[in-house]
Amino acid sequence: MANASDNTFNPYDDTQFRPQPQTFEAATKASAILSDEPSEENIEQFIEVTHKLEQELCQIVVGQERVIRELLLAMLAGGHVLLEGVPGLGKTLLVRTLSDALSLKFARIQFTPDLMPADIVGTNIVSEQGDSSTGGKRAFSFQPGPIFANIVLADEINRATPKTQSALLEGMQERTVSVGDRTRPLPQPFFVLATQNPLEMEGTYTLPEAQLDRFMLKIIVNFPKAEDLMRIIDTTAGTETLRAKEVTSGEELARMITIARAVPIATHVKEYAVRMLLASHPDQEGAPEKIRQYVRYGGSPRGLQALIMTAKVRALLEGRYNVSLEDIKAVAYPALRHRIVLNFDGLADNITTEQLIETIIAELDAD
Repeated sequence: MANASDNTFNPYDDTQFRPQPQTFEAATKASAILSDEPSEENIEQFIEVTHKLEQELCQIVVGQERVIRELLLAMLAGGHVLLEGVPGLGKTLLVRTLSDALSLKFARIQFTPDLMPADIVGTNIVSEQGDSSTGGKRAFSFQPGPIFANIVLADEINRATPKTQSALLEGMQERTVSVGDRTRPLPQPFFVLATQNPLEMEGTYTLPEAQLDRFMLKIIVNFPKAEDLMRIIDTTAGTETLRAKEVTSGEELARMITIARAVPIATHVKEYAVRMLLASHPDQEGAPEKIRQYVRYGGSPRGLQALIMTAKVRALLEGRYNVSLEDIKAVAYPALRHRIVLNFDGLADNITTEQLIETIIAELDAD
């Protein structure tokens, strides 16, 4: 059974499964006093903390600046992330470093074909309550799984069976876990950061579209350049072990998420995002010819939400207080690449979803 490191649970204490009012909820209530638009002080603090966090991650995870930026876009928008790349590119290191910099509870689950749902969410076990010598009672108690953490790394998620993969669905959407006759809330904030290897497909189970749709962004981790490989040698092949410093807390992260949601967005920018999403559907009027030819299904409304929320975060990081069309275009690739389903012709012609997204953007700009 996969367990989170340094996680100690009391199976008789149900209060540990409730959101802590002095942490995340306190920050959420404090954030509720924000006006419809964030103040200049709030935005400056948001930018300062995010840039510190970004610099801390870049010092340890070398050569993945784009990946780090996109990961922060999703996290500050309150969403989950799917990281795809060949082994050895630092995907696990990135997630662990992020949890250190945020001072959040971290759990790593290694997905394998024999992993069971109970190994993730936990299970009810029979335990002895009281002194057995004096006739103690036996009762069922809940033994929580590693999903009860703030940051959950689902390593090589496509190696587990669909039954086990589905154990994450409720937690990712509702932030709760149902076991037996009880539904227990997960710690807040809660993020699932999953990884998958695109090369070794033997013995793997492709994630269904319904589960892919619950990931706000799908981030492609590319192989580092030569100069980055030299830096990796310098930072990892010595005697010193680098560890991220704490930059901010979970409470502050909750406040930053609220600030990002309050960023204003003009009507014409929202309309552009809607047109982009509709253009990914082959049955929609005005869809590009390539979409009609190669796409089976287009993006869902969750894709539109991902476009808007991550574009708001990007606007702040670029030093702007409102969302522009360039923000929507920049986040379109990670937000839609896993939500566009190719048909047989698209697969046979080796068409990529990135090519289709590029076509959509070009068509929208030409109108």
